[in-house]
Amino acid sequence: MDGRVRCRIAVFSGPTATIQNSPPLITSNKARDQYGIPTRGDEGTPDALRPQRLAAPVVVYVEQFSAHPLERDAADLYAPPDGYVDEAGEFHEQRRSPTDTPVYRVTLEPSDGLYPLPYMGRQADGSAWEDDLVAPFAPPHQARQPFYPDGSRIFEEIDRLGVGEKGLAGALSAQADFDFIRSLPAGGYRQGLPEDQRTDLGDGPIDPEQLGADFFVYRPYHLSAFPTRLELARATNAVQETLASGNYDGSICLEGSSSIEESMYWYNLLIDTAAPIVGCASMRYHGSIGNDGDRNLVDAVDYIGSRVWADDAGNDTVGAVVIDNRNVITAREVQKTDARPGGYAATGGLGGPVASIGDPDHVDIRLGYRPTSRHTWSSELRVTQLPDSVTGVQRGPSGLAAVEVRVIESGRLLETAIPEVRIVKESFYMSDRVNFDADLRFLIDELLQGPGLCGIVAEGLAPYGHMGRPERERTLQVALFSGIPVLKVGRGNNDGTTAGLQGFLGGNNLTSTKARLLLMACLMKLGTLPIAADPTSPTPDDRRATGEAVREYQRLIDAH
Repeated sequence: MDGRVRCRIAVFSGPTATIQNSPPLITSNKARDQYGIPTRGDEGTPDALRPQRLAAPVVVYVEQFSAHPLERDAADLYAPPDGYVDEAGEFHEQRRSPTDTPVYRVTLEPSDGLYPLPYMGRQADGSAWEDDLVAPFAPPHQARQPFYPDGSRIFEEIDRLGVGEKGLAGALSAQADFDFIRSLPAGGYRQGLPEDQRTDLGDGPIDPEQLGADFFVYRPYHLSAFPTRLELARATNAVQETLASGNYDGSICLEGSSSIEESMYWYNLLIDTAAPIVGCASMRYHGSIGNDGDRNLVDAVDYIGSRVWADDAGNDTVGAVVIDNRNVITAREVQKTDARPGGYAATGGLGGPVASIGDPDHVDIRLGYRPTSRHTWSSELRVTQLPDSVTGVQRGPSGLAAVEVRVIESGRLLETAIPEVRIVKESFYMSDRVNFDADLRFLIDELLQGPGLCGIVAEGLAPYGHMGRPERERTLQVALFSGIPVLKVGRGNNDGTTAGLQGFLGGNNLTSTKARLLLMACLMKLGTLPIAADPTSPTPDDRRATGEAVREYQRLIDAH
């Protein structure tokens, strides 16, 4: 194991996770021939072989020297075959004819695990499967699920079928033990899992699960369902409670490639753990040509086992990261840039990947620097440090009023506590209409009718965050004195630093997406800002009170 430490790792399954998504199971030509269905493709088109389990032992004869084109070139280095198969397909221990084929005799057992085999499944009416659906745009009850319900099957397939650089399998199980947790999964048990298939780990529900409530997919595309901010609390509690047990040396979070940067930064701020949190995604389906997710998972286990992240006390000094294409990028900086392996970049202009994973033969993991921002166990925004309740703001019949918002109950983050924070984006050469700020005024009014905790991220000109037109700045000032914190960032990847000016918060070098998450966490820690008697004309006392609250907000933003 090259000096690495064997670990126990929690593997969380998140929404829309391509890394847990497989190509459609297409009925093989073997099955089509057997059942009289027209074959697919030209004559000789090979079947896609899919990992499946044997139901009974079977003896197979494997042609000697068929594993590599140059095996036969080194025939003098090999032991003799187990026997020979004649032209009639009969096995003999001795060669009987020059045309006999030398073979190895192998007994395949069900206990061996998965084997790549032709897919023999057909639809209920006897026709072939050509896609995930019974018919184009079929409803959910006539659609198969390509997403796995948790990570256990893909880990088994990587271990069984993935060949490492040294010619061996078991790349994952050789290094660690795993528990699989469905924090906010992409695959669901729509019929419920039969009781006789359940284990002590409770790896599936008995009750049916609902698409869009219990699991979240992007394929089949017309059935796409994405989680809301309310489900974020559910995932946060699952990760926090699992890692708080102290049973794990690290965790791996599996999620969609487009959203993993958001979830990982949220965990970086909220999860109280000294163990590393590693995000893994994939740009291509598991089992497809050029799949990158399998490699990312192996690298994630290598990273956790390497302990390059640990200080002398064993605490993680890096925080949550995303591993992609052998780069380790901190959750605060990582951003997806393209739908290809390696399609992630480090934003903010202050450095690239925090570490890289070298030659696969040696698994040389080198840490380039240690981030200075607070994270996980050192975060002031972690779940265990949030108050039970904070003050929010709502517009009622008598105007704006402060309201109590419960944040934590029995140690768990409440769904209703997740703040509503919107992003407003600005560019140059905008409209000259008099009511150019009507959209902002509508947004502010909508936020004030929400759950109580709300905020605005204003993505303006880089790096200052200016919104271009004075009336829009004035409208944001009204939001500020209505109790709504306004966090400004520069547009794009914002390699510069956005400072706080005129009472607004400055988002430093954060992207608007990351700034939104940080503002959400700050709202659950501090609540909304003081409410001016007249937000359109704040008094000196109003400005003083808001300024004091903003300074505490800014301190947290600068630290994280």
